[in-house]
Amino acid sequence: MPKQLVLGRQRRTNPFVWCFAIVCSIIAVSVIIVGVVVFSGYLAIRPKMPLLSLQTSRLDRVSYNQAGVLAVKMMIKIRAENHNQKAHASFYDTKLLLGYHGVNIAQLVADPFDVMKNESLELNYVVESLPVPLPPEEQYLTEQALGRGKVMSFYVKGSSRTMWKVGPLGSVKFSLHMNCDLLLPVNGSVVNPHCSTKSH
Repeated sequence: MPKQLVLGRQRRTNPFVWCFAIVCSIIAVSVIIVGVVVFSGYLAIRPKMPLLSLQTSRLDRVSYNQAGVLAVKMMIKIRAENHNQKAHASFYDTKLLLGYHGVNIAQLVADPFDVMKNESLELNYVVESLPVPLPPEEQYLTEQALGRGKVMSFYVKGSSRTMWKVGPLGSVKFSLHMNCDLLLPVNGSVVNPHCSTKSH
């Protein structure tokens, strides 16, 4: 005779397991929907990073004496650029230092400002530094540059913060960092370095 199969009691799934599975499914579907919305928003808006760029600079006057004390007057033009087609950008905490061979001689600051979508705004600085005593090595380099009527080596470095709204993605914030070298002729010629910020 064939053996009879004896079936035990069917085990029922714990209601807690069902609840957990439902919650996980809801979370998974929500993540997928959010991902689709964010990706669609990115494709529609194509956000671009706002930036600061050093456009032009000119050394108008150099005052240097036998004690090794330097003072300069310069023109520096910085452009804030927003290449986003559908969002305006805000710039704030803009603090840049003008230096000469490692010696900081002036600070360039700007109040918070906005740049409309797909536009730019120019920041024009006329810098008159206070007299700054130079170390011996910088004194030598300065005397060489002035004696030969060539160029003086400056730099502009510092940072700014930017924020812009990217449609359904919300607000996006970044730090912009500038580190630009300037070789300026002592004859007052305009230089176009075209150096831009990097984002972090």
